[in-house]
Amino acid sequence: MDKRVVIADDESIIRLDLKEILEGDGYLVVGEAARGDDALTMIRELKPDLAVLDVKMPGLDGIEVAKALMGTNTVVVLLTAFSQRSLIESARDAGVVAYLVKPFRSSEILPKLAAILSPAAEERDAEVSDVEDKIETREIVQRAKEMLMQERGLDEPAAFEIIQQSAMRGRTRMRDIALQILKGEFVG
Repeated sequence: MDKRVVIADDESIIRLDLKEILEGDGYLVVGEAARGDDALTMIRELKPDLAVLDVKMPGLDGIEVAKALMGTNTVVVLLTAFSQRSLIESARDAGVVAYLVKPFRSSEILPKLAAILSPAAEERDAEVSDVEDKIETREIVQRAKEMLMQERGLDEPAAFEIIQQSAMRGRTRMRDIALQILKGEFVG
């Protein structure tokens, strides 16, 4: 089945180029908009698989549209000529999965979109995220153990047992107890 796409950019030439590239690769462009507010209405009605949004548009900008689409099944990719750190962070917080930097070429866009929209890519991202979460948890618990050992004169197994038992009693994760210890909020 063709992936359904809505394109939103206030420059008609960009929309035209993007539509041509996407349709040439088998995507079905179901809507185009020059304004962010129009794009949002269109996306809510048409429920496309993908929304390619310009960052700067009249009405609503691409990040505001992305925020409004959080929790939907539409994957949001931003078009931008910018790469400021603050923009990247606010886009990530709005649920944007990737950026396409203008000017773009089909040889750059198509493989990126294919990877984003393939279910295998979602599973890989989830696995990577899960591994990163486990590593981060391990580091937090290690820092909390070291803090308990130093403050209470405990050996490592005793410090670990305090964290583990507190997590079990509180029916929470060891990571949460470790964070309480590190913030000085732990009373166990």
